[in-house]
Amino acid sequence: MGEKLKAEQFPMDIRFKFKGEQEQQEETGAFLGSAFFIAIFLMALILVTQFNSFYQATLVLSAILFSTAGVLLGLLVTGQTFGIVMVGVGIIALAGIVVNNNIVLIDSYNDLRRKGHSPYNAALITGSLRLRPVLLTAVTTVLGLMPMVLAMNIDLLGRHISFGAPSTQWWTQLSSAIAGGLSFATLLTLFLTPCLLIIGDKITKGRHYRQVEPITPHGIEGDEALVSKLRTGS
Repeated sequence: MGEKLKAEQFPMDIRFKFKGEQEQQEETGAFLGSAFFIAIFLMALILVTQFNSFYQATLVLSAILFSTAGVLLGLLVTGQTFGIVMVGVGIIALAGIVVNNNIVLIDSYNDLRRKGHSPYNAALITGSLRLRPVLLTAVTTVLGLMPMVLAMNIDLLGRHISFGAPSTQWWTQLSSAIAGGLSFATLLTLFLTPCLLIIGDKITKGRHYRQVEPITPHGIEGDEALVSKLRTGS
């Protein structure tokens, strides 16, 4: 409709404006965009204050950007259209989970570095310690969203399960965005983030690190034994 109206030759004093549902969607999209950028700005301030590092703060925020690729992939796999309202809400909700996982991982890495571990050992130990919590968060969240992703409608009284009910249309977009984005972001958190931490550490110091005698952290086994177990797969 909009393209047809633009193609028509109207007098200069005639203006047209879409009302109703389209106007509401445009207003909602503008609000979600403003809320998203304000949230990113506030998170950036908090992260720089916490880590005292622009690189690590940027690393956390970039995980949100990368997770949007997973959102689009999730919509593509499920065959859903891009709805600015529900997908936007899904991206904002996803940002909280992604940021939390990366903050805890980077904080554990920094703690091990302060105790004298090399970047490689610190990244390896951090990844092994955060593997189970991150995977549990992702798996439980994705499995919990699967009924909505599959547009499943469960009738408990009639003991009947149906798929593709009209009432599930909006929720399918939201759940597909979160499930796809979280699955993709989990892989980035466990594999890409530790690698980027090592690269950033070496660039910052500008030299190769020598191996330091491991110091036993409080509450876990010594690094030497832990790294040995990880390498042998036991």
